[in-house]
Amino acid sequence: MTLTPQDLDELRAAKQILEKPSFVARVSNAVGAPLEKSFIALPKPVTKVVGDLTETVVGKAFDSALYTLRDPKAEASSNLTHKLAAMASGAVGGAFGMGALALELPVSTTIMLRSIADIARSEGEDLRSPEAKVQCIQVLALGGPSKSDDAAEKGYFGARAALAKAVSDAAKYLAAHQAGARGAPAIVRLITQVASRFSVVVSQKAAAQSVPLVGAFGGATINALFIGHYQDMARGHFTVRRLERAHGAEAVRAAYEQL
Repeated sequence: MTLTPQDLDELRAAKQILEKPSFVARVSNAVGAPLEKSFIALPKPVTKVVGDLTETVVGKAFDSALYTLRDPKAEASSNLTHKLAAMASGAVGGAFGMGALALELPVSTTIMLRSIADIARSEGEDLRSPEAKVQCIQVLALGGPSKSDDAAEKGYFGARAALAKAVSDAAKYLAAHQAGARGAPAIVRLITQVASRFSVVVSQKAAAQSVPLVGAFGGATINALFIGHYQDMARGHFTVRRLERAHGAEAVRAAYEQL
């Protein structure tokens, strides 16, 4: 089925979101100074701690998605409400620096997941379905690359392709086994792959909060940029999925690549 001019405009806007500058670039633009070098080298022990923490947080976020994403009403999303809540969490974390990440990250990620789900619902996803729950978790993997990515896994559709089997297996498992799902191999694989990508941006967030110039800028503002980054990824992703439901995945991807 051919996409209409309105569909193409929506797809073009989604592509601009999904292929837009990284979280690092957002922070640099907001602060008004290039910070890329400051994000390169967190100490390896800190990087490992952030990676382990992120996997735990994604696991808990998965539980939240499984048991609380139920509202099927397709209303406008409340992005500002969630962003203000994330800013409050970031303000507390910013007051205590890097050491507060273990307390602040689970809170901000839960708020962010609720916002992602809100956006998904506004784009017509049925939050009661296993597929929608898994797609909400997948958005956490769309905001940054995995350290093991190759050239074929760059960009939005590359990231989706890299996660496709894990997403499909997890959705199928959830459809058959709602209870006790988190420990299942299919769910563990999804959580591990999502966390691998999400931890890249979490590490950048942690590094940002340790840079004196950014620290003065405020943990609340960093969290506003953090949740805003994933709200944008969610809007783009669920716009693409809405168009795929209407026109088919192949037609939408072909049109996306031609824009």
